[in-house]
Amino acid sequence: MKVVTLKNIPNVPAEGAAERTTGWTGPVSRTRQTIVEPGDSRNFNCSVVNFSQGCNTGWHVHDCDQILIVTSGSGIVASESEQREINVGDVAHIKAGERHWHGAKADSTMGHITVTLVGSESKWG
Repeated sequence: MKVVTLKNIPNVPAEGAAERTTGWTGPVSRTRQTIVEPGDSRNFNCSVVNFSQGCNTGWHVHDCDQILIVTSGSGIVASESEQREINVGDVAHIKAGERHWHGAKADSTMGHITVTLVGSESKWG
């Protein structure tokens, strides 16, 4: 068993480009705090992704389901057919193969825990 405290996990730049959410013109950035280190689980990847104000992931697709659990701020999760506001305590389930993006609203930062399968891949764009 392993127990971690989020405030004690190093916060490092997240891979991939950060996109601007509509309505935000300032700089954007994302950071990642790895909860389950690579190799610690045969099943899951798990980390916190922190979005600066007005920052999102840009469009992408995972080859596995993804779970997002909002831990701070306010954001958006969008698919090609809908866009939803997400807030602290909300949980989003994105199915494998669903093109989507997620991130902070133009007037807020946001953090969420993301859970995917070990060995899964993401395709950007």
